[in-house]
Formats: sequence, C-alpha cells, structure tokens
Amino acid sequence: MAQIEFTSMTGEAMSPRRRTLAGSIEAVLGTLVEIPVAILVVAEIVILFAGVVSRYVMHQPLIWSDELASILFLWLAMLGAVVALRRAEHMRMTAIVASASPAMRSYLDTVATCAALAFLLLIVWPAYDYAYEESFITTPALQISNTWRAAALPIGTCLMALFAFLRLVRTADIRITLAAVLSVAALIGIFWLAQPWLRPLGNLNLVIFFVGVAGFCVFAGVPIAFGFGLAVFGYLALTTHTPLMVLVGRMDEGMSHLILLAVPLFVFLGLLIEMTGMARAMVTFLASLLGHVRGGLHYVLLGAMYLVSGISGSKAADMAAVAPVLFPEMKARGAKPGDLVALLAATGAQTETIPPSLVLITIGSVTGVSISALFTGGLLPGAVLAITLSALVWWRYRGEDLSHVKKAGAGEVARTFIIALPALALPFVIRAAVVEGVATATEVSTIGIVYAFVVGLLIYRGFDWRRLMPMLIDTACLSGAILLIIGTATGMAWGLTQSGFSRGLAVAMTGLPGGAASFIAVSIVAFVVLGSVLEGIPAVVLFGPLLFPIAHAVGVHEVHYAMIIILAMGMGLFAPPFGVGYYAACAIGRVDPAEGIRPILGYMLALLAGLVIVAIFPWISIGFL
Repeated sequence: MAQIEFTSMTGEAMSPRRRTLAGSIEAVLGTLVEIPVAILVVAEIVILFAGVVSRYVMHQPLIWSDELASILFLWLAMLGAVVALRRAEHMRMTAIVASASPAMRSYLDTVATCAALAFLLLIVWPAYDYAYEESFITTPALQISNTWRAAALPIGTCLMALFAFLRLVRTADIRITLAAVLSVAALIGIFWLAQPWLRPLGNLNLVIFFVGVAGFCVFAGVPIAFGFGLAVFGYLALTTHTPLMVLVGRMDEGMSHLILLAVPLFVFLGLLIEMTGMARAMVTFLASLLGHVRGGLHYVLLGAMYLVSGISGSKAADMAAVAPVLFPEMKARGAKPGDLVALLAATGAQTETIPPSLVLITIGSVTGVSISALFTGGLLPGAVLAITLSALVWWRYRGEDLSHVKKAGAGEVARTFIIALPALALPFVIRAAVVEGVATATEVSTIGIVYAFVVGLLIYRGFDWRRLMPMLIDTACLSGAILLIIGTATGMAWGLTQSGFSRGLAVAMTGLPGGAASFIAVSIVAFVVLGSVLEGIPAVVLFGPLLFPIAHAVGVHEVHYAMIIILAMGMGLFAPPFGVGYYAACAIGRVDPAEGIRPILGYMLALLAGLVIVAIFPWISIGFL
C-alpha cells in the first residue's frame, strides 16, 4: 500500500505530503483523545470504589458518586468509540470481506468507512439538539446542567466523523475512495427519493430496514454499530414522523445505563490479571494437578477458561491469557494444532455463562432480570458443558502416550497451589461480593481491580507500570465499541416496539404448538444464527426485550431462558464458517483456520448435547436461586 500514490480526479498523482499531513493530524488528535479517555477509566474506578468504601465501611453513602459516575460514563463510552474507530476496532462481520479479492476487499473496507461517516454526519445535528434540550435539566445531586453529560454525544460524534474522514484521505487509491463515496451516496439518495413509496408500506418497512439495510451493512463489513444506526435512522427518517432527536435519546439511554459501567471495569480487570501473572499462576497449578493424565492439559484448558472467563469482557482476552501458557507443552505431547484451537474456541462458547460475564450484565440491564440471580444461575450450565466437552476429550485422547511425562509430586502441587491461591480466590471474591450484597454488579469490578492491583504488586510482583497506559486505552477502546452497539441496537429495539412488531412476535411465539418446548427450540436455533452474525451483546440488546416477556408468558423462567440463549449464542459465535470467535482462537493459537474445521465439529456436538441438557432440566440454571 505504501508504494501506491494517491491520484486526483484527473488521474494525476496526489502528493504524499497530503497523506503525511493527514497522518500527523490523526496522530495528534488520537493522543488528545486517548489521554482523557484513560483518565476517565481511572476516575470511574476511584469514584465507584470510594462509594463502596464510604457506604459499606464508613456507613456514610456518597449521594453524588453514582451521578458523577454516570456523567463520566457517557463521555467514556463516546470517546472510547472514537478510539475504536481510529484503530478500526469496531465489531464487524468480515467473513465475506475476507474471502473477496484484494481489490474488492479494499473497496468494501472503504465503503464501511464511508457508511460509518454517513451515519455520523446524519446524527450530528440531532445529537446537538438533544444536548441543547438536556440543558434545561438540572442533575439532582450535583445541581449542574445535564448538558455537561449530554454534550458527549455531539462531541464524540464529530470526533468519530473527523477520524473517518482522515482515514478516507489517507486511503492509497483515490479511485476506490471515490467509488465507495459515490456508492454510499447513491444508496442513501435512492432511499431518500423512495420516501413517498415507503411510508404507505407500514410494518413492511421493518423488513426493508431492520432486515434488508441492517443485514446488507453487516454482511458488507460495515461495523455493526453503524449498520444498526443507518437502519434505524432510515426507518425513522423516511417512514415515520418521529423527531430524529429521539434516536439520539435512545442511544443515550442504551449506552449510559449505570449497570453497563461494569463493561470497561471488567475489561480492565481482565487485562490486569493477565499482566500481573495471576492467570499464569492459575494455569500452572492446574497443569501440575492434571498434566500427567491422558488428555490432562486439555482438561487444564477447560478448567483455566472456566476460572478466568467472563472477567475481561472479551473472549479474545480470556483465550490470550490461557493459550500461550498451555499450547507449547500440548504440542510437545503430540496434540495437533487444529484440535487445540478447536478446543479453545469450544471453551469460549462453554464459558459464556460464567459470571461476571458481560453478556449476563447486559441481559440484566436490558431485560430487568436480577444480575445477582444471573450470576448464581450461570455457574452450573457452564459446568455441564465442561463435562460434555471433557467426555469428548477423554474419548479422543484415551490412547495418548504419556511415557515421557513425569507426574508432579505432592510437594510441587502444593507449591503451585500456594502460589496460585491468591489468583484462584479472585473469581470467588468477585462473585461473593455481589451475592452477599457488599457491592453492586457495577461496583464489584472495582473491588476486583483493587484486589488484583495489590496482589500483583505485592505477591506476584509482575506489575509492569509501562503497560498501564496502553491497558487503560485498550479498555476504553473495547468498551466504546461494545457500548456504541448497545446504543444503536437500543434505538432499533425501540423502533420495533413502537411499530407493534413486539406484540405480533409475542402472539406468534406464544401460539407455537408445543408451548414452552417449541419456544425454547426455536430460540436456540435463532440465537445460534444470531450469535454467528451479530455476536452476543448486539443480539441480546436487540432481541432480549422482545423475547424475555414471551418466555415469561409461556412459563419459562427468565434466568433459565437467559442461560439457554447465551449458550446458543456462544455456539454461533465460535462455530465456523461465520463465527468470529473461532477466527480469534485461530489467530491467538497461530493456526490456519482450515486445520480446526474438522476437530471443532465434534466439540460443537458436545456443546449442543450440553445445551440440550441445560434446556431440558431448568434446575441446572435455577436450582440455587
């Protein structure tokens, strides 16, 4: 790419100096965004932990802490989304794009940037109007104008638009850029001109925009958040008389729910336990315990993912913390690389219900189901799937040659256990704090962060201060990408509800022959598909508010239903050929994806068997509530 010059509209070479200038501007602006967003992550940790200490230890609640945390959270979400756009790390479905020719891939990538820029430009003015309207509201505790919070929306939107524009300027081939810009402009123009024909179509517009436009954007590689945003903006602007400021309001509502503040905090906690060596200590202990049995390290992989899963908020981070520790020894024992990444991907799906999973927190946020109940109910379903996967591991490795493997002595096991004990205690400290009411699901992450900070600094002594700033920025980046999806998906879910679609869906689903069993079966199939296309959190935000009331109506317990759909989504997310989680596992294991296709089929069948068991026996999910 560096050898290709920009060309002007007349075909002349565009000066490389212009690319260098755009790159310099982007670098300076990027630093000006990254520094505040890192400070915001630290501020949220300090404010929430201070609230826990003040309330639980000193018995004097800080009445302003939640309000200040909420104000800063919206800024963190929007600026994090800016960082994600600058880094091109917004979630997108790349299966089709990756299989295209290099020229077509470059064109589709540029179209994705143009589509994101189009959405951002379309909502700049409604975002400004929304922030202005919020100026008439005074916050109850701090007694300041709510514009201080709402201004994050137009400012974040403008910054994202600026970075998208700079990316287009830096594109190596001006012809591809012009083709992409004209393509996106032409599609928007066609829909705008079709407005008189669209309005009389009624709810058929839901299919056109929420299936057609959103689906086309997702499969074309447009980041999911912007694909959803374009679909709901087009629906509201072209087929209804709803003020577009309402869309921004729904985005605000979806992104700034205080429960979701757990997203960046658990992401940071996951990075912290990897950096301090706590994850390595857990894996080393499990390896000393089971490394001498046939398939032992595979069981260690299952157990290690069970322990660390859900803490980071990113399955890629979970896998990256465990796989590099185990894979070299597993390969030395004769395990095939394809089987290793297949099992790694399967464990990613198996552990989706392990608290404190961000998917559980998101479900609690958008459906009103108790997060404490979800945390309690998520442990056994993950264990059931671990058992079915272990059964397959036993079968596959029952003849493994272990003649060269030395069994760890009792002294070594005890030593590694003592070293790993502080790390092993972390997941239980987090879960106990929520269940016992010491802190909310949002606040408990700060307890885990402080615990990991102290243990890493004083016990493991693996604290690398140089990595702290990049970790804070990475936290904001991933969180912004997740939260922007939640925001636009909330707008889409609102549009579906206002159109009456949810009532029609409820009637159709409650009328299925077979009652609850049919409803669960249809939900499993639907969420396997949704998980492979949308990933877990977008699918939950979009369809959770619609389907959970139906589950209640047909007699399915909300926590039981949550476990079923989470596990189904996990299977879709980590199943080839579309599941992006599978390709993340291959990237972490440095294995060609083609090598894992055959081995993962067996693991997916094992996961399906476990999911069926969980679906048939509700006690597994709700027995300890």
